[in-house]
Amino acid sequence: MTLNYIEIFIKLALGLVSLVFVINVTGKGNLAPNSATDQIQNYVLGGIIGGVIYNSSISILQYTVILIMWTILVLTLKWLNNNVRFVKHLIDGKPTLLIKNGQIDPEACRSVGLSAADVALKLRSQGIFQLKQVKRAVQEQNGQLIVVQMGDENPKYPVVTDGVIQLDVLESIGRSEEWLLDNLSKQGYDTVSNIFIAEYDKGVVTVVTYE
Repeated sequence: MTLNYIEIFIKLALGLVSLVFVINVTGKGNLAPNSATDQIQNYVLGGIIGGVIYNSSISILQYTVILIMWTILVLTLKWLNNNVRFVKHLIDGKPTLLIKNGQIDPEACRSVGLSAADVALKLRSQGIFQLKQVKRAVQEQNGQLIVVQMGDENPKYPVVTDGVIQLDVLESIGRSEEWLLDNLSKQGYDTVSNIFIAEYDKGVVTVVTYE
């Protein structure tokens, strides 16, 4: 089989253009994946380009249509992920509290596919060798383990993200949902749905809205 290098070049160029377009429209998530959505986009695009550029039976026009379909699907999924809470939780999941005040939660570890050895390795990579050193450890949606050690300066805790109250965070700082809603109400925020992020820092809640 003789390769048509001009056709391959055009297909590669089209793939590059579509990738640049999607990255500029949706953000830089494809460059440093933070969620399952970003990873899937990369895998699918790689499969499309790798499976098509050397296949002479698929014309440039057909390939272009496939890339347009992929772009529409990516943009639709991105919109749903940003605007529909159920879809976001379904696709990306949510942060999981693994360790609280030196006590590890085996069930939470199993739910995210981590063994005791995996958790110990993640902690050692951050210079932590005993569970009692850990005030709070949370595995984020991208698999990264965020650790707050005993005696650390009180960090800013995200008590609301993307319009959703983080009940596990409130529990870890000894606050209730009622306390948070009352605090927000006093600041003039009667609903959390319009809050992009609200951080708790030393008794003060700082709010950033979508507007």
